Amino acid sequence: MEDITLRVARKEDCTRLMELIRELAEYEKAPEQVTVSQEHFEEAGFGPNPVWKAFVATTVINGKEMIHGFALYYTRYSTWKGCRMYLEDIIVTETWRGKGIGKLLFDQLMMEAKEKQFNGIVFQVLEWNTPAINFYKKYTDKFDPEWINVSIELQ
Repeated sequence: MEDITLRVARKEDCTRLMELIRELAEYEKAPEQVTVSQEHFEEAGFGPNPVWKAFVATTVINGKEMIHGFALYYTRYSTWKGCRMYLEDIIVTETWRGKGIGKLLFDQLMMEAKEKQFNGIVFQVLEWNTPAINFYKKYTDKFDPEWINVSIELQ
């Protein structure tokens, strides 16, 4: 097996990241819900006021770096808890699942959160996504069924 390397995402990675986002949307049975444009995605991560950061998991295949997964987060502020990391998505392409990439990415997020002195990491997982739930159970047993997700679309 090739060596897996983690690094901070770069602007030139955005095309591949969008491919992985679309793959995740297919897996979650919601491909039509990916409405962000490539330009907006890049601007939000690498423009003058970036709002997200990501780590990518790569290998080198035939001399070319390939991205097989990523974890994207942003800073969330809780009036009760203070600064927290919000994990928007952790994605590993289907053919590379089960090879430890998710663990490497999640461990990197934990290290990043500690370095930034965040007091926690929060995220959502679909109730039917048993593989993801089982993965997260390795890190925590705190799943909160009490809250209802609310979203207001402005466009």
